Amino acid sequence: MAVTQPAAPSAPAPAVTVPPARPAAPAPPAGAAFTVRPPAAASAPSVPSVPSVSSAGEEAGGGCAVRVAGPVPGALAHRYAALPPPLRVALAALRLEVLLGDPRDAANPYSLPALAAPAPAGAAGSAASAGAAGVGEGEGWSGRAGALLTAAGLGQVRAADQRVRALRPLLRRDLALGRAAVAWGGPGVPPPAGRVRGRAGVSSPVSSPVPAALLGPAALVAAAGGVLRQAALAVAGRGSGEPALRQWQPVLAAAFADLLACESLTCVALRRPAAPAPALGTGSGVGLLGAVAGYVVPTVLADVLAQLGLVLAECGHGPAGTGGGMLAKLTGDLRLAGVDAAGAAYWQARLAGALPALAGEEPRTAHRGPVPAFFRLADPPAPAGVAAAGEQGDGHTPDGHETDRHEPGGDGVGGDDRVVLSGLLRAGAARADGGDGGDGGDTGGAALGALARRLLTEQRALRRPCRTAGADPGAVAARALADRQALLWLAAAVLGVREAADDGRGLFLGGTHWALLALTGIAGRLGVPLPGPAPDPRAPVWAELAGRVRRGVDCDVYATRLLW
Repeated sequence: MAVTQPAAPSAPAPAVTVPPARPAAPAPPAGAAFTVRPPAAASAPSVPSVPSVSSAGEEAGGGCAVRVAGPVPGALAHRYAALPPPLRVALAALRLEVLLGDPRDAANPYSLPALAAPAPAGAAGSAASAGAAGVGEGEGWSGRAGALLTAAGLGQVRAADQRVRALRPLLRRDLALGRAAVAWGGPGVPPPAGRVRGRAGVSSPVSSPVPAALLGPAALVAAAGGVLRQAALAVAGRGSGEPALRQWQPVLAAAFADLLACESLTCVALRRPAAPAPALGTGSGVGLLGAVAGYVVPTVLADVLAQLGLVLAECGHGPAGTGGGMLAKLTGDLRLAGVDAAGAAYWQARLAGALPALAGEEPRTAHRGPVPAFFRLADPPAPAGVAAAGEQGDGHTPDGHETDRHEPGGDGVGGDDRVVLSGLLRAGAARADGGDGGDGGDTGGAALGALARRLLTEQRALRRPCRTAGADPGAVAARALADRQALLWLAAAVLGVREAADDGRGLFLGGTHWALLALTGIAGRLGVPLPGPAPDPRAPVWAELAGRVRRGVDCDVYATRLLW
């Protein structure tokens, strides 16, 4: 099999050309376009040998090859996604997609029908049946995932958010296999033991760049995105001929906005390394952002998955179909990945104990100047500690805002984290007062600012009860306060990511529609009344989602182009 980028326009007949992720984005040089030749359908769950890379530099390998032609190798990454990753990450993700094969081919052991199929009689679940396949090192999902990632060269991607991004082709297919892949630390590292609950991080290898608390949320976001794509394909494909299905378009639009909000929070948490926060309890091993993601992502996406189940059932995609089978498999794997109700309750209790640390003084002015570096998803973060070799060697430069990530007090509780929360809510609220472009005919921006102001009022109202709630973290009132604080953090992540993406390129992530819809859902969960009339953002959000599934673009924050 081969992944090639021809130097001449004449490509082989079976090649599949991957166009730019968004037509509005500037087209890269013609020499940087890439084509991918899909492999033959696999008849057994074997993993091809390690691909080799030939571009500005070369990496040793054998078997299939990835060749990047043209004077600007980094342009391949620009064609790969609207928010391009480093070239190394794009190549690793492309290798992984080729190794996984066509997701619609039932003969492919990594296809959606094969992964969603029930375990054979006598097997002790999907992990046991995977281990019986005898693929790679280790046992079960861990060995299977490790063999794939070794072949794709994922061990060279060390930044946590970039590792998760390169794993997206695998994560969106299966939660159990994806969670094992996120925990994989590299060739020769023993597979993780047990499932994730965040306790002391023992379920993840020490060398894994992804914090243990974020393993499950990162995999769940991608897997839920795969189910959302199947539901949107069904509604978009049959909606014109069956008007009754159009009622699900607003539902899928809201699910899309919720998914983008959860991924925004997860990406920010992955991009912001934090020392363990003592207020979260001994052995938690994470900062506040990781704990918030561990609680709020499973909680919000539980509602999303329930809605997707209704849509798929209405469209005739039961458990026997691809979409229904993916949803049933994902739901069954929630406990394995530690993102079920029990996992969310664990992190809710940790957040309840940290409530007094969140009740300190807040800044009296809105956040001004550039958005902190960890919200700028298009920029690769500078690796914590010793920089990983080659991680920035593809035309991207490290962040110039190290102080945003390593200031005193930035341990995940209080400090500049709390300042960022209140500052972003204040900055969003300023738009309602016309201070940030809210009076220029931008009704969406004004509505977003008014909603941010309402959420800022809620955040201020929580300060006094939070000061005393930590005395009994197990009390119902303390857990309710933790729930509300976590939702406000989710809103702040949405505002920060949207503002960072609003850079004049006309990207969907930089627009107001998805952010307004996501914040509307957050306000509904908080029971906060909406601030007066506002434009309905569901139609443009649905139009974006339907356009993505038709153009072969993933429903992630990066707008990644799909190979298959």
